[in-house]
Amino acid sequence: MEGVDGEVRVYRRHPNGGGLVEVTATVADGAAVHESAYVESGSVLGAGTHVGPGCWIESGVTIGADVLVGQNVHLGSGSRIGAGARIGANARLGAGVVVAAGARVALDARVADRHVVLGDRRRAPRSDFGTAA
Repeated sequence: MEGVDGEVRVYRRHPNGGGLVEVTATVADGAAVHESAYVESGSVLGAGTHVGPGCWIESGVTIGADVLVGQNVHLGSGSRIGAGARIGANARLGAGVVVAAGARVALDARVADRHVVLGDRRRAPRSDFGTAA
């Protein structure tokens, strides 16, 4: 596939789930990527992480171990998701977002670029982009 920058990107089907993973991304053993999900270049997914259907993990995203990414989630480039976090279905996280270990992001949440979701198990509220989580 060709990226918006004109570079050709090569994807391979992940053996656990069949999702499309760009060849420079790293997916740990035991992680699963649904067949309709995409993982872009340079991203890293930890062991036991599950990426649901329709997800798009942009370039340079780091996801810790045992993270659940619900269906139709978009994780912006350079975001970091801590171990054990849960990202609710249809959530949209901007570029450079940090979700602390164990944190929860609610269904349909919108988290603006470079915001932080704390790990005390409080949920990021359902909000418009630009509103702090």
